[in-house]
Amino acid sequence: MRNDTITLFCMALRGTLRQLVRTKDVDDVIHQNDADPTEEGHHAKLDRRLTSWDLMGFGIGIVIGTGIFTLTGTQAKDNAGPAIVISFLIAGVVAVLAAICYAELAAAVPTAGSSYTYAYTTIGEIFAWIIAWDLILEFALGAAVVARGWSGYLQHALDLPHAFFGETDSTVNLGAVLIVAIIGTIATIGIRESKLVTNALVVVKVSVCVFVIVLGIFFVKAQYITPYIPPSKPLDPKSQTTGLEQPLWQWITGVDATAFGFTGVLIAAAVVFFAYSGFEAVANLGEETKDPAKDMPRGLLGTLAICTLLYVMVCFVLTGMVNYTDLSEGAPISDAFSQVGLGWAGVLIDIAAIAGLTSVILVDIVAMGRIGFALCRDGLLPTRIGAVHPKFRTPATITIVTSVAVAILGAFIPLGTLAEMVSIGTLFAFLVVSIAVVVLRRTRPRMKRPFRVPQVPILPITSAVACVALMSNLAIETWLRFLVWLALGLVVYFVYGRKHSRLGTSGKNARDTVGA
Repeated sequence: MRNDTITLFCMALRGTLRQLVRTKDVDDVIHQNDADPTEEGHHAKLDRRLTSWDLMGFGIGIVIGTGIFTLTGTQAKDNAGPAIVISFLIAGVVAVLAAICYAELAAAVPTAGSSYTYAYTTIGEIFAWIIAWDLILEFALGAAVVARGWSGYLQHALDLPHAFFGETDSTVNLGAVLIVAIIGTIATIGIRESKLVTNALVVVKVSVCVFVIVLGIFFVKAQYITPYIPPSKPLDPKSQTTGLEQPLWQWITGVDATAFGFTGVLIAAAVVFFAYSGFEAVANLGEETKDPAKDMPRGLLGTLAICTLLYVMVCFVLTGMVNYTDLSEGAPISDAFSQVGLGWAGVLIDIAAIAGLTSVILVDIVAMGRIGFALCRDGLLPTRIGAVHPKFRTPATITIVTSVAVAILGAFIPLGTLAEMVSIGTLFAFLVVSIAVVVLRRTRPRMKRPFRVPQVPILPITSAVACVALMSNLAIETWLRFLVWLALGLVVYFVYGRKHSRLGTSGKNARDTVGA
């Protein structure tokens, strides 16, 4: 009797696990954009209009923004000194490792869902939902933070009232609402229009970054970059972080944090990783890419190669022009030029900053629309709001909904303290993609892979470990906020998504990964 009870319990548990980790077949994902949109349950197709250059435009458009224009000064001054260059290199290497993993999956499984769909085909529906919920947080919060930053630049340029404009002091931030409304409209009208606007803004800010490097190199002095890594020193008691504000690794190890030295370089790397966040938005454009097998790897890796080079060179020039202790924390690049008597250059740099922030908001909103489209197509959100507009050929309704949500966040909530959540959301998505590469190599060894990650499983595992290492440098309170958001997402999934999932209701194209 006892053995029978244990057997029944195990069977029930196995059945539950099968349902929790039901997965979508890769072949179904690959061909879902070729399905007849007149068939019941199928969405209209997205237009394939993007090339690898367009993908790099979107990637650079979302990557080069707030990070390089603000974080360089703060982290060089507080943690890394001139070695902020090394911090950006470390963060860039982690991003490149993840991008290589993304490239294999994006080329083989081009889809609007990006890492959400990769998880759906490997580790199951519930985990795919968690990833999608995480990506919504990353892009929505990132867009709202940047919208408030954009409003701050506008207030500074035109001396507008702080009550309605600015980054932190506004009661109702009309500047953030204004820019989100404009950008949301462009994202809704069409991918071609979004592409043209993004590429134009990218040309502006890349040109100014090159201008900063070429002009600033003549003002670099050896005395400002010696010693390159300032010696480690205990933090000022007033600067010590305790309780929920301390990094997770510090709480686990009990070791006191220090400023500068190699520890400071690593802490800075975890923070400036925010400057690389968002490039994975390129993978969401797989169904709108003309030749994803070739264009996706080029777009992803090209984005990071260009951005990393620009970041490293700008940081080198910045810390070589003035002493890192004298860097401005609000506008370090333009202020550095002012300190060497080139205040006129600050105007051009401010223009680049505004262009950078605008393109970040645009790509964030476009990416959220594609993630929402994928969720609606799978039935995890109401299918009607994910429908493709017959004229614009974009998921117009979900794009409008997400734009309104971003506008509300930007209008009423000071989000500066939540910026770390963008990094933890990005790193979590990178972690899942790295794992998905290894899983798919085992479960689908013969799947066509136009681009292959070298040294599997070593490189993907290295990528996963690096992501976890950087995540451990984020504050405990950031982890707690992230877990609360994921818990809320699970409630939505079990209340609505699980009951309406096309995979669950039809039973088609599902694979049982338990015991496979």
